[in-house]
Amino acid sequence: MAFKRTTAQINRYRLMERFEVNILGCGSALPTTKHFLSSQVVNLRDKLYMIDCGEGSQLQFRAMKLKFQRLNHIFISHLHGDHCFGLPGLISTLGLLGRTSDLHIYAQPDAPIVFQPLLDYFCKQLPYKVIFHPFHPARNELIFEDRTLKVSTIPLKHRVPSAGFLLEEKPKSPHIIREMIDFYQVPVSRIHAIKNGMDYITPEGEIIPHQRLTRPAEPAHRYAYCSDTAYYEKIIPIIEGVDVLYHEATFGEEDLARAKETFHSSARQAASIAKAANVKKLVLGHFSARYPDETILLNEAREIFPNTILANEKLLINLSI
Repeated sequence: MAFKRTTAQINRYRLMERFEVNILGCGSALPTTKHFLSSQVVNLRDKLYMIDCGEGSQLQFRAMKLKFQRLNHIFISHLHGDHCFGLPGLISTLGLLGRTSDLHIYAQPDAPIVFQPLLDYFCKQLPYKVIFHPFHPARNELIFEDRTLKVSTIPLKHRVPSAGFLLEEKPKSPHIIREMIDFYQVPVSRIHAIKNGMDYITPEGEIIPHQRLTRPAEPAHRYAYCSDTAYYEKIIPIIEGVDVLYHEATFGEEDLARAKETFHSSARQAASIAKAANVKKLVLGHFSARYPDETILLNEAREIFPNTILANEKLLINLSI
């Protein structure tokens, strides 16, 4: 006996369960007319989590029709300007919009030293608190957790202390089969227990296995963000098997010496990491301004890891489909 859902119900369900990555900017240090600076927003079940906040991030936030009031957590990979210069402006804007709930920023320990004087000068009367949570960039550690998500750091290799982020959706509960619940006249008070693995015993004493009343939940998803970094094989065990890996690909092979000098990666190196880690999809980003056409980077990466795409502004990556 199958429960047939309507199109509207399916769409509502997809919205509730979605795990999306919104690319706000994917350029490197030098701003161009083609790319904004590094920033992304992960939308997990309508809660927004920002990763990096380069200049122009709040403009892109609006352009992608994201809702400021749903943003409560920002993760800063490192303190280079193209990854964090947009933060003071965003904090100020949130104040102008009348925000009252706390804003949590996760960054290396120097972040308050850098940003607090700016906030004290430009944002003296914020109607909300900005709370900095320091983490150690050289460690792989859990830095955030709520009912649906865990965020851990990925130690990277760059000119300054730098960390990527692994965002892991927590396992979901099985889904109730409504028609079976109705057929056995299961009280609403028992549904939570059934979703947690308990069988149902009818008033007549018949045991109804919970497997008959539920269907398995969709698998939990994992997303890894690795920018900025030189080629660094130590990250492979941490990102093993993720659904999507965003990895910087600042340079092509012809500029490999420059990549090594600046502690960045080439597209082929990013693809090598993706292949070794058995990830499902690779997204290249953090492009140098020297490449007016990043197709050369895409082609170099696909020689090693075919399931590779290029990041671009307003790209929406849906991990839940």
